[in-house]
Amino acid sequence: MSQIMETSRAADLSGNKLEEAVLRPLEKKPTRGQDALLLALALIFLIGLGAWARQLAWGLSATGLGVPVFWGVYIVNFIFFIGISHAGTLLSAILRIVKAQWRAPFTRLAEMITITSIPFAATCVIVDMGRPERFLNVLLYPHFTSPILWDVCCITTYIIMSSLYFYTALIPDLALCRDRLGSGVSPWRKDFYRISSLEWTGTETQKRVHHLIMTVLSIVLLALVISVHTNVGFVFGMTIKPGWHTAVIGPYFVIGAALQGLGVLGLIAIFVRWFFRLHTWLTETHLDSLRQFTLALTCFWGYFTGVEILTTFYGHAPAEMQVLWSKISGPFWWCFWGMILFCFVIPFVLLAFKPLRLSSVLALSGFSINLGMWLERYSIVVPSGANPFVSFVGRYWPSLTEWLITAGWVAGFLMLLLLFMRIFPILTVWEIEESAEHS
Repeated sequence: MSQIMETSRAADLSGNKLEEAVLRPLEKKPTRGQDALLLALALIFLIGLGAWARQLAWGLSATGLGVPVFWGVYIVNFIFFIGISHAGTLLSAILRIVKAQWRAPFTRLAEMITITSIPFAATCVIVDMGRPERFLNVLLYPHFTSPILWDVCCITTYIIMSSLYFYTALIPDLALCRDRLGSGVSPWRKDFYRISSLEWTGTETQKRVHHLIMTVLSIVLLALVISVHTNVGFVFGMTIKPGWHTAVIGPYFVIGAALQGLGVLGLIAIFVRWFFRLHTWLTETHLDSLRQFTLALTCFWGYFTGVEILTTFYGHAPAEMQVLWSKISGPFWWCFWGMILFCFVIPFVLLAFKPLRLSSVLALSGFSINLGMWLERYSIVVPSGANPFVSFVGRYWPSLTEWLITAGWVAGFLMLLLLFMRIFPILTVWEIEESAEHS
């Protein structure tokens, strides 16, 4: 309740300053530094596309993939970007259902992260296939018992519903842009705001219909956010390969995605708060609520990880133990112990107590969680592929082509996110004002 009172007091003292703060970045011409950052990200993305073009010409021989490791960094990146996309659904949709008012300043940014990360998750699978046209076989010759088909269906539905959810939440703020942005905005953007706002005027009827649609979409997305990452886990868990065939892999993927989504949201929210000077509306109290939520999910992730290790150890199946020992003390020790360090130890130490520099702690823990979650996905995908039989151990290390494509996709995600920030309001104005009214 205290964070809502802070927002309410700020709104009373500053009048329309919330709207001014949100609309100012859309009116101002980007600085040279902003343009330089965007250009650098675009250049890295083009290098990644160039590396992909080289792979298309040379085939998968340009990668480190081979027998027995057929899945490597590209599948790791696929799971990683899907995890990032859960930021918007988790914070915006789920917390909207339980009416957690502290979410209001984060929701638009979280929804942007979801929309901009999903395309790169989907294309990671296409890159991994070597021959992209073979993706059509999933649609032309569907195998209804295959978890891969379930994955395609879930992710396609997730993209459509997340886009619809993002747009529906935007409508009142698009109308604000239509009415308040001045001559500094280009004509095409004025037309865009006018058409996309759907003649929103803020009547009570419109607000009731809008609230109903947002509630229904939130419930649908709650089911989708669970099913999507559960099905990603099923792609692994429905096989009999050691290290993958376990009942906990679906829930484990869900909790990992939730933790990663909050981590990337905290990291980017601190940057946005500082860069756009939004301290009045994205307060320390809001950040502290995000800290507590992230800490809770860190503990849940640690619990699931411990359960998985103990189950494998006490079962003591030879093939499963070979994979486990390859992680604990074998060639994959670096990703396993890095996962434990960056996903649990560092975030837990940083987030367990309310620090003096909350913004710095959230940024550091967010970076640590995302680094750890990438290592976690690597420790899931590669060791099991390298140990298909008790008597055989394979080798895999990503090639330069794989690293360049990975860097390109990360840069592309950040570039698209920055472009969204230039077009759409970074805060959900109507939701923050609504929270202040209900306080």
